[in-house]
Amino acid sequence: STTSIPLLLQGQWPLREEKQGMTDVTNVAIHIVTLLISLCGLVGNGAVLCLLSLKVPNISIFDLAFADFLFLLFTVLSALLFLVEDVSCSPIMSLALFPLLLFSYNLGLYLLTAISINSCSSILCPVWYRCHCPQRLSWVVCALLWALSIAVIVTVTSLCHSQEHEHCQVSLTSMYALNLFLFAPAMVIFTMILFIKVKCGSQQQQPKRLNTVTFLTVLFFLLFALPLSLSNFLQQLGYIVVSSQVVFLLSCIHSTINPFILFLAGRCWRPCSVQSLRLSLQRIFEEGGGRGPQHGHPLPGAG
Repeated sequence: STTSIPLLLQGQWPLREEKQGMTDVTNVAIHIVTLLISLCGLVGNGAVLCLLSLKVPNISIFDLAFADFLFLLFTVLSALLFLVEDVSCSPIMSLALFPLLLFSYNLGLYLLTAISINSCSSILCPVWYRCHCPQRLSWVVCALLWALSIAVIVTVTSLCHSQEHEHCQVSLTSMYALNLFLFAPAMVIFTMILFIKVKCGSQQQQPKRLNTVTFLTVLFFLLFALPLSLSNFLQQLGYIVVSSQVVFLLSCIHSTINPFILFLAGRCWRPCSVQSLRLSLQRIFEEGGGRGPQHGHPLPGAG
């Protein structure tokens, strides 16, 4: 029954609409599509993690791929559970999955905001960025964002498991508001500054690949992933704009697209192989050759 479900999950659980005693063909179709897209995304993000795991030239990109991998992994598990539930018409639900989905989603949002700010700093203050920016700054920032993501989801989960509806609703609304009115605007503002600065710069100088990756990743985030926060925020205020299944499917598309953006931005027209994929990533991170948290050691075997 609904009363036995923690308040965190009431009206929020993804990939599911209540249909007692019958199988909803639309739900099953969305679950299957979500599952297939998530599996493709797991392969792509897994490839990025494997290629960057020995020597990490950009910790923010590595952590973003890891956050996407976690989000897709938890989505696969929840989609499988709900496919079984839809077919068997009996409730099978893991209460731990939704907080984990929110954690990985928030982490990806926070990291993408940091990446956009970092890329903008490298364009606006190139001398400081190359010569004076602390080498470990991006590691510290990523560690703080991990801590923030954990603190947010632990706080929200604790309040919602207290069975106080008002506390749960306030915590969820605050979390989605933080995403919508702090991190998302900061991401958009710094990315727009980066875009304008690059466009107004020398016409002979091509935009760096890492800047192109930032543009595309933020664009696809706004189109596919941000609706999850917006929809859930409006749902907390009593407005149901679109099914939770749809917004989680869109978020899965975004997490699946990200590794392909990386490979295509650094593409070298060679037959597809581990070596060519590694070289694609290397071409992104070696560009500029300067100091600063964007730049690191060459990838193993990329020479």
